[in-house]
Amino acid sequence: MWRRRLAGLLRLRGSSSPGSLRPPGGTRPILAAAARCHHTVPESLKCAWQLHRDHLELRYANTLMRLDFVWLRDHCRSASCYNAKTNQRSLDTASVDLAIKPKAVRVDEATLFLTWPDGHVTRYGLEWLVKNSYEGQKQQVMHPRILWNAEIYRQAQVPSVDCRSFLETDAGLKEFLQNFLLYGIAFVENVAPTKEDTEIVAERISLIRETIYGRMWYFTSDFSRGDTAYTKLALDRHTDTTYFQEPCGIQVFHCLKHEGTGGRTLLVDGFYAAEQVLQHAPDQFELLTKVPLKHEYVENVGDCHNHMIGIGPVLNVYPWNNELYLIRYNNYDRAVINTVPYDVVHRWYAAHRTLTAELRRPENELWVKLKPGKALFIDNWRVLHGREAFTGYRQLCGCYLTRDDVLNTARLLGLRA
Repeated sequence: MWRRRLAGLLRLRGSSSPGSLRPPGGTRPILAAAARCHHTVPESLKCAWQLHRDHLELRYANTLMRLDFVWLRDHCRSASCYNAKTNQRSLDTASVDLAIKPKAVRVDEATLFLTWPDGHVTRYGLEWLVKNSYEGQKQQVMHPRILWNAEIYRQAQVPSVDCRSFLETDAGLKEFLQNFLLYGIAFVENVAPTKEDTEIVAERISLIRETIYGRMWYFTSDFSRGDTAYTKLALDRHTDTTYFQEPCGIQVFHCLKHEGTGGRTLLVDGFYAAEQVLQHAPDQFELLTKVPLKHEYVENVGDCHNHMIGIGPVLNVYPWNNELYLIRYNNYDRAVINTVPYDVVHRWYAAHRTLTAELRRPENELWVKLKPGKALFIDNWRVLHGREAFTGYRQLCGCYLTRDDVLNTARLLGLRA
């Protein structure tokens, strides 16, 4: 709906009557008259452009772009406007005249040239504009992923990465990160079953995020913290730290010891389930992206006293392309719903029920048995985890990682993240 509204606004903006056509390389000064001019280059280049009252309309590589004049001046990559050594802006955006218009425009086979009233010349590669314009961005996926249910994941036969290769080679690290980015989960095998060795593995890809649970934590059923996770009870699928304003990005689990039965780990691709809602109930999907909820964690156990509150919708999307980037789903920690009126609340419950039904479909459940030596990394913004009840003594260790650092490591290895 937001796209339709935006398209309507764009249609209402000032457009112009056509003027004369110009061959490639021709420069056309902007006239003071209300009418603007069409400019084109040969059909073989698939590029055409037209000036309007407040923007340039450019068609290139099958993309129709509408580029605001202030935006075109603000993003100039000339040496005086942009520091190529630091990749930072030098131009003061607030200094750009909001009524600015180019004095002359020229297009050759691969470049757009704009001359501004003060004589400054801005050059843009046409490919750069396609990649960085709003119209180009809304056609792109920010984070390529493979959505999965249990059968899809099993058929993919995603390999675990050996600990030595992971720690000592870029190839091993890159393979691990590629698996993680695509599927939201990844395993490292042959890790020594100690907290110290697990920490070394975790720090290979990111800084460890210290939270109210500490830096590296041991996890047993001694109820040492005021959380159901510190029991032997089954845990339904959920994401962690929904009560943080920014939920932790990645979670690491390593089972160090289990003397008993049960305790399998449940993994569910939240984005796969959300995609099913989008396909079959788009209005409910949209509602789950709009209604802000409070999640709350109140703890008063021993020396641990905490009261955390995080606010956000269940589904979080990029507004320009509707791509899902975060699911915040935890029925244990959801606080009182008091952020929307009653009629919206009822529709939200229906939408939440639809999503929950997808998340609970048996075919979407991937069950794995964590064993000493096998460390599991989970994208906490995407994949829900749970646990079946268990008997005996079971000890896990783990930590949270900063999402920015994991993605930074991936990009430095040439991966799209």
